Amino acid sequence: MKKEDRKRFWRTVRFKRYALSAPHAIVLGATIIVLLMIGLCATVLYQSRQDALDRARETSRNLGLIAERDIERNFELYDLSPQAVMQGLQRPDVMASPALRRGVLFDHAMTAQFLGSMLVMDAEGHVVLDSANDVPRHGNFADRRYFTIHRDHPDVGLYTSDPYEFRLRAGTPSIALSRRLSHPDGSFAGIVLIAINLYFHELFAGLRLGPHGSMSLIGKDGIMIMRQPYDVHMIGRDISRAATFQRFRSAPEGTFSETASIDGVRRLYYFKNLPHVPLVLMVAEAEQDIYAAWRVRALTIGSLTAALGVGFVVLSVLLGAQLRRRMRAESELQMLAKTDGLTGLNNRRTLGEILEREWRRARRTRTTLSLLFVDIDRFKAYNDTYGHQAGDDALAAVARCISGNIRRPADTAARYGGEEFVVVLPDTPPAGAVQIAETIRTAISELATDHAGSEYGRVTVSIGTASCVPEQQGDVSTVIRAADEALYSAKAAGRNKVAAS
Repeated sequence: MKKEDRKRFWRTVRFKRYALSAPHAIVLGATIIVLLMIGLCATVLYQSRQDALDRARETSRNLGLIAERDIERNFELYDLSPQAVMQGLQRPDVMASPALRRGVLFDHAMTAQFLGSMLVMDAEGHVVLDSANDVPRHGNFADRRYFTIHRDHPDVGLYTSDPYEFRLRAGTPSIALSRRLSHPDGSFAGIVLIAINLYFHELFAGLRLGPHGSMSLIGKDGIMIMRQPYDVHMIGRDISRAATFQRFRSAPEGTFSETASIDGVRRLYYFKNLPHVPLVLMVAEAEQDIYAAWRVRALTIGSLTAALGVGFVVLSVLLGAQLRRRMRAESELQMLAKTDGLTGLNNRRTLGEILEREWRRARRTRTTLSLLFVDIDRFKAYNDTYGHQAGDDALAAVARCISGNIRRPADTAARYGGEEFVVVLPDTPPAGAVQIAETIRTAISELATDHAGSEYGRVTVSIGTASCVPEQQGDVSTVIRAADEALYSAKAAGRNKVAAS
């Protein structure tokens, strides 16, 4: 294959590749853009989700801080009363006067909200002093943990009890703050105790935790003191074996996500071991509450993005299909502009371009350019006898014979006009051109297409051949005239002949 032929071949290949790939490239590009858009949307939504989680952590920490400060301040204030009682018990003048004793020992702190009775018990657990009555109420509390722990452990200091039902107050749920009383020799003398109503329910109820959130105050031993939402059956429950409580004991403060053993709800937990009170404060927001607003936003944005993405891809598919149809139409128009509609061969305009190109190439390479001029014998008579439709069929059959007998890619056939055809044979010597012409003439004659007006009784052709090596000063019209003259010679020789110039 010659250089010019290779160029023409690869131009055709590139055009076909472009025609096939351009619509696919549009769809592929649109798909990539949609994927990037979806990826960006997913990244933004994921970051928004993380922001919601971070806000929940901060909110839980702030709520915990509010509750922590309230509890520690109250416990500090409540502890002042037992300490005042311990100091008053050491004053003989106070203990000598029953009337003065009650007023001094049980000061105005006893009127504070949520405080119950303050009691002084002896070493056997009997009530010896009672803030509510001049004559102490009868009772023995030696079996209570707040009593036994001071009796058995002198260095406990302020002790906060688990929730219990106070016997002297008709079973009111309470916790006790107690301190040890000692004789001068250090031996156990009893305890001073102040009962506190479980006011934490009111404190926690005022803090907004969401529909499924919870807040708890837990003893260091895992006993539930208060939980919001409030359930009386939860007070005093032992959760020391729960996975969440094990996490509470692992650090002074922290956050984590876990499924609650109490109700099976997954929550984000914030916990803090209170530094001055032996209690653990826990704030937990349910993940379904944390992400509720985010889910609505994510569903809305995600649906819109998906809809836009699908719409964009569909539009790109439609655009690609339209482009494909347009390119196919342009290709067909281009083909129609270059070919003869009846025979499928190159038309005269394309023939001129081919001749100019091959003439310049032959002149540059100093090779022989050959030309065949083919004319159907007595074609007007054929049309008059058999009609124009039969004439068109005969032209198409002749064209097929011509194109079927030129083998090289560089060889080209074209309809010159009417019943005339031209075959361009680059780099072909005169003998080779005559041989190809004879092959074409024989093939057409062997079609045996009836032609009553012909000397041979069938459709035949006359062919003139011309060959030359182009000179610098010449042009392609030289070889065309020579082939045309050879054609007339073939006609004069009796038709159905090949004549060379």
